[in-house]
Amino acid sequence: MNKKKTFGSLAAIRRDVRRDWQLYLLLLVPIIYIIIYKYLPMGGLVIAFKNYKVRQGIWGSKWVGFDQFTKFFESYQFKRVLVNTIVLSLYTLIVSFPFPVLFALMINSVRNERFKKVTQTIVNMPHFISVVVMVGIMFSIFNSATGLYGSVYRSLTGSNMAPDLFGSAASFRHFYVWSAVWQHFGWDSIIYTAALSSVDPSYHEAAQIDGATRFQRVIHVDLPTIVPTIITMLILRMGSVMTIGFEKVYLMQNSMNLSASEVISTYAYSVGLSAKGVGNFSYATAIGLFNNVINFTLVMIMNTISKKVSETSLW
Repeated sequence: MNKKKTFGSLAAIRRDVRRDWQLYLLLLVPIIYIIIYKYLPMGGLVIAFKNYKVRQGIWGSKWVGFDQFTKFFESYQFKRVLVNTIVLSLYTLIVSFPFPVLFALMINSVRNERFKKVTQTIVNMPHFISVVVMVGIMFSIFNSATGLYGSVYRSLTGSNMAPDLFGSAASFRHFYVWSAVWQHFGWDSIIYTAALSSVDPSYHEAAQIDGATRFQRVIHVDLPTIVPTIITMLILRMGSVMTIGFEKVYLMQNSMNLSASEVISTYAYSVGLSAKGVGNFSYATAIGLFNNVINFTLVMIMNTISKKVSETSLW
């Protein structure tokens, strides 16, 4: 019986492939891309356990086991980059995660379709600004000498020079997080808006008959509908808690705010690839592998907790 089912399913698959071969042919493009650029490079992770030398190659280099990881854990930089990464990641998660949900709930309550579409278009536009341009805009506005911030500060205080915000370690995290909120909350709300579109109108009608206000309907009808989506997105976000956007941090980084801006990704770059680094590819790979293992562990933990607390999980 099992063999018959197996042959039947294989025959069905072959039939589907013959019928929709054009779609399967298109599917090969992303599959090949993922294999070449995502899976094949994983073989290079072995250099994290070796003292990699370019002339000797990956397989010819000396095997050193966990020496590179031990070197990182014992480094004076370990505590600083780990704390900076965790603080910046959690700050970003706590601040940026609720905004798309709140915006989706609010925009879903708007009855004027034209106003809704115009608003969604406006808040989505910053998402398409590149990281380089975004940081350039921030520098132009908050420059202490020539920016809008500097001009307003001097006119209000009479001072010759405004404090350099980008040179302050204390203000670095706020600039990084809140600029990201402004840039991406509209785009991130799309998935929640799509989930809200599946709410059965009869639920709202029943709530209205019972005398529920608009706010009560949002809390008791709309919000429960998107809770599974919120949990799923939170689990996925936990998988990147330790992964701070390298480009933006690196562009905003300078010698004065380094105590708060040096995170795992920029540290790995500085020791492995930058001109001022030592070109230690094995050490940099070990740092990156450690970072990814932590992310994977957080996803597993969050998924397990979600499965026990609710009925929503990734697997």
